[in-house]
Amino acid sequence: MNAADRTISGDERQIIELNSEYLGVTHLQLMEAAGCGIAREVASRARTRANLRIDVFAGPGKNGGDSLSAARHLASQGFHVKVTLVGKSRDVTDLAAKQQLNSILQMKDSIVLEEVQDSSQLRSVQSDLIIDGLLGTGVKGDLRQPVLGAVNMINASKGFKIAVDLPSGLDSDTGEPHGEAVRADLTITLHRKKLGLLKNPGHTGELIVLSIGIPLEAETYAGPGDFSTIWRPRPSASHKGDFGRLLIIGGSENFTGAPAFSALAATKCGTDLVYVASPEPTANIVASYSPDLITIRLNGDHLKPSEVNELERWLKLADAVVLGPGIGLHEDTKEFVWKIIALAETLNKPLVLDADALKIFAEKKRRLKTIAVMTPHQGEFAVVAGEKIGDNLESRVESAEQLAVEVGSTIILKGHVDITTDGKHTKLNRTGNPYMTVGGTGDVLTGILGGFLAQNIHSFKASAAAAFLNGLAGDMLIAENGPAISPSSLVEYIPKAMKYCLEGPPYPSIRK
Repeated sequence: MNAADRTISGDERQIIELNSEYLGVTHLQLMEAAGCGIAREVASRARTRANLRIDVFAGPGKNGGDSLSAARHLASQGFHVKVTLVGKSRDVTDLAAKQQLNSILQMKDSIVLEEVQDSSQLRSVQSDLIIDGLLGTGVKGDLRQPVLGAVNMINASKGFKIAVDLPSGLDSDTGEPHGEAVRADLTITLHRKKLGLLKNPGHTGELIVLSIGIPLEAETYAGPGDFSTIWRPRPSASHKGDFGRLLIIGGSENFTGAPAFSALAATKCGTDLVYVASPEPTANIVASYSPDLITIRLNGDHLKPSEVNELERWLKLADAVVLGPGIGLHEDTKEFVWKIIALAETLNKPLVLDADALKIFAEKKRRLKTIAVMTPHQGEFAVVAGEKIGDNLESRVESAEQLAVEVGSTIILKGHVDITTDGKHTKLNRTGNPYMTVGGTGDVLTGILGGFLAQNIHSFKASAAAAFLNGLAGDMLIAENGPAISPSSLVEYIPKAMKYCLEGPPYPSIRK
């Protein structure tokens, strides 16, 4: 598909912008590119500049900043420009938009600026051309005054109407108006077409896609935006369990740390309750790692099918299940794994298959009947896929996509560049470092992922965010402490990595 024909959702737009800043392209740069491109399109359609009157309606957000940039560029080219800021200037809090407004405030000779804080202050629009920059992609609920009045006034005007990115009030995903929306003659959408624009051509009018210099890597590689857009702030009235219950099934007589590292990681990424089901000797060791962990002690020294009935009530209670860390390959354990998979499918529980569970799954590989994510490294992937994969990134992506379709699961193929795919969507990740090849760091990734799934986050989004966050935690650990990583130290850097993403741009460099 040609890049100009691709569509994105409102969430994807936010992810791309944040990831672009992570790559060093600031929102001010993007805003300038948008304003310049809009002005260029207007100038190409203007027969004369001498008497052409342009009215720019700007809101206090980023969309308003784009239109303010366009106003400045148009005024510098000799057009007669009036800017109507709908809202209070002090409400312009975005740093890039504020910088645009500050420039407009100094252009008293070339731009007429009017600030409208109440719908009663709105005047009928007599301009030849109106630029709509009131609202962007983040509209929630029906429009309220004074924006509603401004939208109605724009629609009543006889002037040619140009919407910046999308007509104000139009839902960027559904195309439905939020009570009312601007009916544009031309929409200049930024970077990619928004889904809603194609669903409502009556409000969109002619559609032009304007490239504003967002790097392609901001879409193809995971970044802070992939995490920050799935993170949900906790309401003050939250209750225990509202943010997920995760059941981790793992451990054996030889591997006691793996399920503990997964569980500790899940507790660090906002999961309310984490249960670890292990053979009793392993469960006792897991409990010694931290009082934060709730252990379920199973009979024997490895997982057996006779314990599935004991676990059924825990699976019913859980919001997601992790199966595999440290379970070993006993014949009893193989039968146990398939019974748990079947039970998770019956109960419709999101499932993460990791480590030895992947090798067991490979023996009777089939399409899974519940939401599932698999987290293989290259060797495990070869076992599940039934073929080796090369080092070429393009071929690795193709192999991962094929396996995802075949088993009906999201795949995180771990490596120097992680590949996350559900067969339809694919995202790469390059956080992480060679010191993360030590045992246990994959268990940390599994725990983060399980925690996100338990919080009811979409499996592909959860997987892309988990891969980025796990690698980022490792990079931050190395940057602060030097060239050594253990899984327990990696766990402690998960909240720091989350904070890095949530604080937003500018993103400080973490590489020495």
